[in-house]
Amino acid sequence: MRTTGARETNRRTVLRGGLVLAAGTALAATGTASASAQSAQSAGPEPVRRRLPFLLDMVHNNPGEPSFSSRFNDPATLAAYGYDGQVINEFKPPQTAITFDSFDPRIFPAGSPGRAWVEAAAQSIDAHIARAHAAGIAAYIFTDIIVLPKRLVELYGDQILDDKGNISFDRPLTQEIHRVMLREVFARFPGLDGIVVRTGETYLQNVPFHTGNNPITSGATSHHILLGILREEVCVRAGKRVFYRTWSTGGDKLTADPAYYQQVTEEIETHENLVFSIKHTAKDFWRTVGFNQTIGVGRHRQIVEVECQREYEGKGAFPNYVFDGVVNGFEEFRTQPRTGPIGLADVIGNPIVAGIWTWSRGGGWRGPYLQNELWCDLNAWVTARWARDTGLGEEGAFNAYAARIGLHGDQVRRFRRLALLSAAGVLRGHYSLVYPLGRLTWTRDQFLGGSDKDLAGDFAGIVDRGLVDAVLEEKQQAARIWDEIVALAGTLPLRDHADREFLRVSARYGQSWHRVVHHGWEVMLRGVAGDKSGSYDKPAMRHHLAQYDAEWDNWRRLVADEPSSATLYQPYSFGSKNADGLYDADPDHGMKPATDHYRALLSS
Repeated sequence: MRTTGARETNRRTVLRGGLVLAAGTALAATGTASASAQSAQSAGPEPVRRRLPFLLDMVHNNPGEPSFSSRFNDPATLAAYGYDGQVINEFKPPQTAITFDSFDPRIFPAGSPGRAWVEAAAQSIDAHIARAHAAGIAAYIFTDIIVLPKRLVELYGDQILDDKGNISFDRPLTQEIHRVMLREVFARFPGLDGIVVRTGETYLQNVPFHTGNNPITSGATSHHILLGILREEVCVRAGKRVFYRTWSTGGDKLTADPAYYQQVTEEIETHENLVFSIKHTAKDFWRTVGFNQTIGVGRHRQIVEVECQREYEGKGAFPNYVFDGVVNGFEEFRTQPRTGPIGLADVIGNPIVAGIWTWSRGGGWRGPYLQNELWCDLNAWVTARWARDTGLGEEGAFNAYAARIGLHGDQVRRFRRLALLSAAGVLRGHYSLVYPLGRLTWTRDQFLGGSDKDLAGDFAGIVDRGLVDAVLEEKQQAARIWDEIVALAGTLPLRDHADREFLRVSARYGQSWHRVVHHGWEVMLRGVAGDKSGSYDKPAMRHHLAQYDAEWDNWRRLVADEPSSATLYQPYSFGSKNADGLYDADPDHGMKPATDHYRALLSS
């Protein structure tokens, strides 16, 4: 059950007096909400009050890089926030910390480098489990399947590989190996409370003695085989939990197709220890991507994944509050005709929705790298507070956080305004309500793409539809929103001095990001329009190119001068993997090469 009207009234009230979200794509300055808008809102019922059975958190360390230094690594912090489980993810799944002696002692013989590595990995897992249990919470390990020892594949490849050289669950020995593997995992780690299983992506950067691939090669049949093994060996035999993630790459419909989700899950008998884990978005953690319609479907219990350090939207380098949208529906969906749920408030009354799993830190690759976790903390703490008492409503949980960091009275209203404006600014700066972008990865992690590759298709569509001015006005609106965020940040006396300083620095960082993007898009999009028409608006392009350069200079100075600032973005596209399995910048494409192309044109 929703309280849509009351929440929308409150949201508009908070935004009253400055930039106010209008019903369309624009932002308008107004002193009060219109009488018609007010009368259209109804109070609605009270929020459903539940304490969700599961509340997990994970620090998603960057594959192939040193682990993050984070408060969220400490299980005592998680316990204090109300979490009951920690998902440990160093991309060393538990099967990489067993010897496989029960299957074939030749795989990691005594005295071999591989066995020494495995035993060290096992000791690390032991320590993680002990710390979690000392704090009174459960310990779960993030587990990619398939990941097996390279030596095992060498010895048994003729019995486990398909004709493409991939390890296949269609081969009976592969299934038997996984049964033996799971038994050995829980024999070696009897204190481990369960595993979180991912298919579809297999990260091998941190496991030098192992190899693997996606197990889902035969659609629903592959899921049925794997789920059957996991249920029997982990849930029933070991009495431990399995959280089976539906996220995958490569077009696996389990991610977001309700009919296919039911086709897969209805074949599996329910068990109290078998829980499905679903991203709140229908694809990756993007805005403009709808709420995942598989949430609340079927008979199995589910937990919902929420990313707090949004990998496509600054990664915590600047304010970006998302939990209002996660619960109440993001702005871009609140104004559209309803065809299904748009947020957790629509499904929280369904008992199979049994918990939330936050990614307090991480997701994606590379930077920006943080010196302060304020914005990650806001999203994680409010999520946890709401999950422990959904009757508070999202706004009630948010206000509790504001009080926790030392704000009261009108300061709370200003902090909430800043938070809601951050979501509005990100929507207009990173995405578009005027022309829905197809290439949502044009910016991700620390990279900024350009018209020469990432934005080429979208820019062509914008030009063809005559939307150049409207799209550029939207980017200017985003930059103006960040001007107000900077002003608001200066009025908020957070109790912690370091957080107070980072609040102000990070607001300026976000302002710089959105100004750079605005002026960069002005140059690139007007340039693409000129490429098509043969006539360039050179005065406007020169003006915005000068502003673009000046804003980059301001941004660099901010990062250099302010110790609390996150590291700087790179004006290049997200590139290809290097020899270490990490993604580098594409030196030939991105915002800098694209603007430099038009710089040369303007100087000719």
